[in-house]
Amino acid sequence: MKIICIGRNYADHIKELDNARPSEPIIFLKPDTAILLKKQPFFIPEFSNDVQHEVELLVRINKIGKHIDQKFAHKYYDEIGLGIDFTARDLQSELKQKGLPWEKAKSFDGAAVVGNFLKKEIFSDINNIDFSLKRNGKVVQKGNSVLMMWKIDALIEYISKYFTLKIGDIIFTGTPAGVGSVQPNDVLTGYIGETEMFSIKVK
Repeated sequence: MKIICIGRNYADHIKELDNARPSEPIIFLKPDTAILLKKQPFFIPEFSNDVQHEVELLVRINKIGKHIDQKFAHKYYDEIGLGIDFTARDLQSELKQKGLPWEKAKSFDGAAVVGNFLKKEIFSDINNIDFSLKRNGKVVQKGNSVLMMWKIDALIEYISKYFTLKIGDIIFTGTPAGVGSVQPNDVLTGYIGETEMFSIKVK
């Protein structure tokens, strides 16, 4: 399986990091070794002094597809989840300044939290899903899929032009504003609506 991540999919997040607004989705990948093992804490890596949380809705692919038309994209997933794209922001900034890929800052061991998944049919509208992240009990990020610049089905169409989607692949759909640094002993808890999707400790 592969983890396909979308960057800069929420206008307010683009603004908070003073990034350029893209004309098409930004794609990067994480290896399966980036997935934080269940019930394990997240260890801040020694090579960064500024690891930040980015909470995101997740889509898990349930059938193989290539060149998927947007109107058929809904047939390729039946679950929506929540996760965190951990980012070593200081390292990412350095790499961006040099015009280099982001993988060292985005794809290190433990950098992908994959929480629980919910059946798609429980949602009345996939493009209107509330989600949030609490840090030590305080809400630090809030988002809704209606604010995505590219909605889920449009992302599947776009991604499948370049990559064959396979069963079990996970798409991280982008993060809203409110990203921030994590510290040892933080507890990060993610929610879709009022449903807790994950809770992790930071070491």
